[in-house]
Amino acid sequence: MRKLLLGIDIGSSSMKASLLDSESGKSICSKAFPEKEMIINSPEKGWAEQDPVIWWKYVKQASKFVLSQAEVKSGELKGIGIAYQMHGLVVVDKNKNVLRPSIIWCDSRSVEIGEKAFSDLGEEYCLSHLLNSPGNFTASKLRWVIENQPELAAKIYKIMLPGDYIAMMLTGEILTSETGLSEGVFWDFKENGISNKILKNYQIDESWIPKAVPSFSIQGEVTASASEATGIEVGVPITYRAGDQPNNAFSLQVLKPGELATTAGTSGTVYGVCDTPLYDPKSRVNTFVHVNHTKEKPSYGVLLCVNGTGILNSWLNKLLGGHKLEYSEMNMLASQAPIGSDGLVFIPFGNGAERILQNQNIGSHLLGLDLLTHNKNHVIRAAQEGIVSALTYGFRIMQDMGMNIKTVKAGHANMFLSPLFRKTFVNMNNVVLELYDTDGAQGAARGAGIGAGIYSTENEAFHGLELLETVEPNDNFLDVYQEVYQNWKNKLESIKNLN
Repeated sequence: MRKLLLGIDIGSSSMKASLLDSESGKSICSKAFPEKEMIINSPEKGWAEQDPVIWWKYVKQASKFVLSQAEVKSGELKGIGIAYQMHGLVVVDKNKNVLRPSIIWCDSRSVEIGEKAFSDLGEEYCLSHLLNSPGNFTASKLRWVIENQPELAAKIYKIMLPGDYIAMMLTGEILTSETGLSEGVFWDFKENGISNKILKNYQIDESWIPKAVPSFSIQGEVTASASEATGIEVGVPITYRAGDQPNNAFSLQVLKPGELATTAGTSGTVYGVCDTPLYDPKSRVNTFVHVNHTKEKPSYGVLLCVNGTGILNSWLNKLLGGHKLEYSEMNMLASQAPIGSDGLVFIPFGNGAERILQNQNIGSHLLGLDLLTHNKNHVIRAAQEGIVSALTYGFRIMQDMGMNIKTVKAGHANMFLSPLFRKTFVNMNNVVLELYDTDGAQGAARGAGIGAGIYSTENEAFHGLELLETVEPNDNFLDVYQEVYQNWKNKLESIKNLN
């Protein structure tokens, strides 16, 4: 009998399910719903919301599809892993009904609340205990609800992260994890527990916070009603949960100090692991508990996040042709423009407040446009170079913190499907890029295997992980890409000065 593992990845663009054969370590079926990207609602400028009920709808569809396609038999599915978009806020009443749309990761409405808390609590406490400014993370989003929707807040029974909500729908149990509490900036690293100071400052009822369980553990079993909705057999346990960036790092076997992972989906990230609680004094990159963290053997993840990456590429796609223009065609068109796009510069920060800019929301900008020179090839290339430049800007911050960045791992997905994007990335940052055949849903399935005891060691869980390509920087291109980056940075600084 097969021993199968189900990974569910709750993104802001889609819900993806992947079935992994634990013996071969290979994905046997995967599917994402909806077919087109989900809408992020923005009822006011700087807001970003999604309805958790819609997430559940697509999780049901994706799960049913892969289980049916793989003809999964009773007893074959051994565990479920859940990965999810970080920093979102879901609030439910005592009947487990959602009280309002989820305020998701790229929402900017609580920036000022976080800045005030940073001042009230003091820089020393926030950076040494929370390792971050409260910023616009989950705790600050919750404070916004308390301040602005008091009647709704009075009905709150529990608060959750997006993955906690899907786990609740599957098992009926409301739980979270230490990694989740740290990403919401509820966690005091020195006290190794929930921060009483943040709760007191924000007037958050501690009973609203779910019980925390280890990322790898038995976290409830699928109920009869959830089984009917998803096709998952009654009693199958959830055995892993993690935010998307810790999980993406895990999916690439980034578990040791000095290892780094990168993604370029809706947002772009670099996530590095360390065994000491490093922090940026300006909180432009953020430190959280990593999935394999224990009190005896600490493990931390330093996250660099740029909100406006793949979403810029998607915006361009819709602008230039939508379904008539494949992303592969866009990559080909971009490659026909020269390095540096003949001076055309794209600043990609158009998706909410950016942490690497100290929570400024400067918007997206296309600069240096020459109507006699530039065409769509230049615009597409400038967008890719602008996205890489934004990641490079964050890279330099991480290097200044003392992180040694030589080799970076990525999944063969999203922007990293573009050979031009990969070439720009390695040469602008002078790093080696290892490209793997994996994604967040596969990573969640491997995590489920560890939590269920199918794999006895972390290394065993990565049997079958395939290295597709190693991309190395070319000495002939390093200087020219540094010029591209410097030109981009100069344009960025001029825009920041205007804001």
